[in-house]
Amino acid sequence: MIASLLAAALMISPVPGDVRYGWVDACPKKAYSIPCGPWTLTLGSGKTVQLKDAAVHPVLPNGKTDTESSAPIAISGNGRFVGYFRKSDRRFVVRDVGSGSVKALPGKAAMAPKGVGMLNVDPLLSPDGRRIVIDYYDDAAKLPSLLVDLRTRAIHKIPGNETVQGFSPDGSHLLTSRGTDDNTTELAVYDASGTEVQSRVVPQVVANNAPIALADDGVTVGLVIVSPQANGKARLRTYDLSTDTVSDAVTLRVPAGEAANRLVWDTAGEVTLWTVKSDAEGETSHATRRAVNPDTGATTKRDSFRIKSGIWTWWLPGD
Repeated sequence: MIASLLAAALMISPVPGDVRYGWVDACPKKAYSIPCGPWTLTLGSGKTVQLKDAAVHPVLPNGKTDTESSAPIAISGNGRFVGYFRKSDRRFVVRDVGSGSVKALPGKAAMAPKGVGMLNVDPLLSPDGRRIVIDYYDDAAKLPSLLVDLRTRAIHKIPGNETVQGFSPDGSHLLTSRGTDDNTTELAVYDASGTEVQSRVVPQVVANNAPIALADDGVTVGLVIVSPQANGKARLRTYDLSTDTVSDAVTLRVPAGEAANRLVWDTAGEVTLWTVKSDAEGETSHATRRAVNPDTGATTKRDSFRIKSGIWTWWLPGD
């Protein structure tokens, strides 16, 4: 089953509206820099799109604006949708980049809860942009995360003590992690209705490595391991939540100087690795998307681009 799930990936060519990455410029202020807008998207076509209605600076719980931080956004894995807080009414909206349509999240999901500022809101869109999960970082870790279906407008709750790790490729499952009283890590999987369908305390090799990704079967987790014992080379393993089984490690053939940033499954059960590269100053300068052959560790470049210099922050599809 794992071998078939990890077949070599063939990526779909960008279409108009596909986002390569989003970014906010950095502007000098005395001895340091601050983020300054607008949020801008670089598309696969080479065009750029400014999100002039998106909040660049987050609003704090006291209602004041933090001009030295950036408000959160989210980009769907397919690059077609982007979510952000709208400046005009502070509501969280999702924009279809291709059509330009903008819709606010339903009900309370659109607003930061009382006592929670925008900085403590972590949104994540499903790969196809149909669903979004809003994770809140409140001090007591009691506020439930909200899983929202953007078509039906249904809202489901995920326990607030869990950290969202990501959607399955089709968006029908959500992977979370939580700490236990025994100082171990438990992974849990929720379906589209917010019902927990799988959970297990996982081995350290799974708990202590990243990035990780959930496959469409709702039980297979891929993860990247980088360890001194392997001379710092990235290796791929899979873990089956239903059987508590870890696969053998396969060394990923990634050029020196590139670091694993994200592991991604698609609906065909194929896997893709995003890597990033930094310049001499330690700033991220390039991002690359590669298909992975799990049997040999060979990788095939599907896309690569330069990250604009002089920016405050950047977001890749799936962030």
